[in-house]
Amino acid sequence: MKTCIIIPCYNEEKRLPTKTFLKFIQNKDIHFCFVNDGSSDNTIDVLNSIKIKEPDKVLVINNNKNVGKAEAIREAVLELYNLKLYDYIGFFDADLATPLFEIENLRNYFIINDSLILVMGSRIKRMGANVNRKFHRFLFGRIFATIISANVLKLPVYDTQCGAKLFSTKIPVAVFNDKFITKWLFDVELIIRIKKLFGNDIIEKIVEYPLLEWVEKGESKVKFTDFLNTPKEILKIKRKYK
Repeated sequence: MKTCIIIPCYNEEKRLPTKTFLKFIQNKDIHFCFVNDGSSDNTIDVLNSIKIKEPDKVLVINNNKNVGKAEAIREAVLELYNLKLYDYIGFFDADLATPLFEIENLRNYFIINDSLILVMGSRIKRMGANVNRKFHRFLFGRIFATIISANVLKLPVYDTQCGAKLFSTKIPVAVFNDKFITKWLFDVELIIRIKKLFGNDIIEKIVEYPLLEWVEKGESKVKFTDFLNTPKEILKIKRKYK
């Protein structure tokens, strides 16, 4: 199960847990594609230092200009598709709010059911799991998810915005050919694009995995103005994909 995880990075010089990545890489058959998204600090040097130590398992993409998380991930996906090396491609946030051990938990769903095309991490606070989110973000997330699930996706999705996802390269590359029209709701757009391809069968091809651990790290790069613009962004999505 050849797997590559994309890690979008913007000004991560001082907080990227390089030792955690290097320790994980040594004993796993999982590769990483780090994307330096036009950082103004020395993020690219940090990423290159990881690649030097693990050249066979690490790919570094350097964007001279900041294009945003959605576009950084989309471009990386297209590059990985072109390599034709991987059965599964995913993305995690650079701060590792979702710890790396969850990659294998996501991947196990494909072992159980090879007809799946997407496994999504879901931040469900429950007994036996360490899911730690600020209350106001949790509250907004539940309101947002309810609106998206009922009125946009029309699918029973609990958490579209979790930054831990893994998908099969059985998904046609055409899903990623066009730029996403929103900055931080691209996860919603991705699900819609996949749904358009697979129709009513999609509900049997996507699984939400309740993460064992997700811990909020520092300040989110999603600004308060992004929250205020959410209704407008949702409307843009509905118009684009109607």
